[in-house]
Amino acid sequence: MRLGNATATATGGPPQEIFFLGADAQSRRRPWILLEGQDLGAAGGEPSIVVNRQLAKAMALRPGAEVTLRGDCTRGAPTAAPPVRFRIAGVAAFPFDDPKAMTAGARLADFGRTCGLDERGDVDLFLVAARGAGADAAVRSIRALRSDLHAFSNEEIVARFQQVGFSYFRQISTVLSSITLFFGFLLITVLLTVSVNQRFAEIAALRALGFARRRVVLDVLAQAVLLVGTGGVLSLPLGLLLARWLESILHAMPEIPENMHFFAFEPRTLVVHAALLAATAVLAALYPMRLVSRLPIAATLRAETVT
Repeated sequence: MRLGNATATATGGPPQEIFFLGADAQSRRRPWILLEGQDLGAAGGEPSIVVNRQLAKAMALRPGAEVTLRGDCTRGAPTAAPPVRFRIAGVAAFPFDDPKAMTAGARLADFGRTCGLDERGDVDLFLVAARGAGADAAVRSIRALRSDLHAFSNEEIVARFQQVGFSYFRQISTVLSSITLFFGFLLITVLLTVSVNQRFAEIAALRALGFARRRVVLDVLAQAVLLVGTGGVLSLPLGLLLARWLESILHAMPEIPENMHFFAFEPRTLVVHAALLAATAVLAALYPMRLVSRLPIAATLRAETVT
């Protein structure tokens, strides 16, 4: 596979800067999913490309239309390769496209012709199928043999994509989770405080009968744990159903592979969930427990009797 850029021009529209890639058209696993029209055939014949929906919409392209590409596929000085006229074979989805990216894919030979590269030109993406030793060993061997190549395993690419590409979603998730926990903390604190205020006479009577201060304080904490724990347990199946429903909506899109999952269960997340709920229960019960621990028994019973 080769990656680069190109300038696309068509009749009746301004030129567009696009992301251009070349791939082996005879391979069974191509870096796009055909949505409309025909896929690229074997080498030979007139140059043809597949374009994504953004490019097709921006330039009003349909299968069978023609577009001219001028390649810019080198990291140094621009090449002097002449522009190449392509026929639109079909509209395709490129799984890792940016939502606003305009992308086109061609055969390797047509890519090299457009960019002025021969068959042994610079390869931007080097794919290796490792057997036996594993991908990590293959990456280490490639780095040792060719220091000028940037070799990465699938795990490293996915980890880097999660750190960079999903950082925005992690920030949004953190903000929403913090707001939810804060309002949950306030709600439970208010409920416990109201409950304790309504039970002042009962708590004072229990204290007068010999119940220890520690016991009535733990009773308030147990109420907080019961409220938070019930909500936390109910949130797990509800969250699972919501995740399955959202995935069914996303998988209905033609660009999304069936084996791609957007929501995955992780035991570490469950541990964090339980820890946050426990901290919320304890913090929400602090003020009601303080009221119970400092409750004046005699004055409360006298006020209740007078009332």
